[in-house]
Amino acid sequence: MKISEASRISGVSARSLRYYEDEGLIVPGRFSNGYRDYCPSTIDRVLAVRSLLESGLPVRLIKEILPHLADGRDDGSTDLVCAEFLREVRSYRERLTARIADLRAQQAALDAYLREARATDA
Repeated sequence: MKISEASRISGVSARSLRYYEDEGLIVPGRFSNGYRDYCPSTIDRVLAVRSLLESGLPVRLIKEILPHLADGRDDGSTDLVCAEFLREVRSYRERLTARIADLRAQQAALDAYLREARATDA
């Protein structure tokens, strides 16, 4: 399918699809006229990339995990790479947890402010 249909089906803009390709996250086929050809497996990969990006993982880490998601291997041959990757993901998760705690504190402060504002409004 062409990029416009792939965009419609995946919910990802054509611009983002081109970006994913430029970053090496997806590799669509090509028609004889040079247009991109997105097959169902490429759309599945686009959806995986989108999900990982929405979770906040940086492209650099997504590039490392995608081959492992795609091949489904569990033969231990990538233990060293995976160990380093897992350290990076854990580090990212720790930073994310800290950000969430900060946001919760800000939310609590806003809730308190709004409670006070309602009390003085009444």
